[in-house]
Amino acid sequence: MNFEALPKIKHTNANNFFLLAGPCAIEGEDMAMRIAEKVVAITDALKIPYVFKGSFKKANRSRVDSFTGIGDEKALKILQKVSQTFHIPTVTDIHEISDAAMAAEYVDVLQIPAFLVRQTDLVVAAAKTGKVVNLKKGQFMSPESMKHAVTKVHDSGNPHAWITDRGTMFGYQDMIVDFRGIPTMRQYAPTVLDVTHSLQQPNQSIGVTGGRPEMIETIARAGVVNNVDGLFIETHFDPANAKSDGANMLDLSKLEGLLTRLVAIRQLVNGF
Repeated sequence: MNFEALPKIKHTNANNFFLLAGPCAIEGEDMAMRIAEKVVAITDALKIPYVFKGSFKKANRSRVDSFTGIGDEKALKILQKVSQTFHIPTVTDIHEISDAAMAAEYVDVLQIPAFLVRQTDLVVAAAKTGKVVNLKKGQFMSPESMKHAVTKVHDSGNPHAWITDRGTMFGYQDMIVDFRGIPTMRQYAPTVLDVTHSLQQPNQSIGVTGGRPEMIETIARAGVVNNVDGLFIETHFDPANAKSDGANMLDLSKLEGLLTRLVAIRQLVNGF
């Protein structure tokens, strides 16, 4: 895994999976710093390359009264402060073409949401910032089709693309992960498994997404065994009261134990 586009990332020689982790959305400075401090301590101890994740706004909401953010610039400045305080890269998702240049001023990785990954203008705008572009695989797309999304980034003059699998729609209200897609997508770009979003259970009837957080370790273990390059885990110290996606986030108190076991599995798989 080549991290030349992320000079702030640490532990790149550990031959480990890398981690994108943090809250679903930036709710405020104190919560972001508290989560980042804890995850940095854990990943430093386990020598896991770490990128702090937080959405500066939530544009894809089922209901108009759902939490969307604390203000774009305010949230982006918090992400910047996390990066500067802990000397780590950060990632946030963008939803409109104009978001690309704005967010690129504050973060290191621009993420294209799964529902938007076929939007050529958005992908190209992200690519042209020169930042790493993390392409979420659409819930409706095959692993093979992600080759074209990666090509859009490369054809825009940016060699730095990642793919993140966040499950495939199964029926109307469930997601599944097809692990056969991991080696396919790794042919195109470094591939991340979004553990927590893969366990979402969208509920169209009441407009609040559910989830199965008790299955986080099951999905994460399978990803590590199948040599994903990275893991994506949303985590919060109080998931039940998180303002977005609390139903499928990992309780922060469980992260250290989970990552310790996953690192041991990766070492065993790689024969260390």
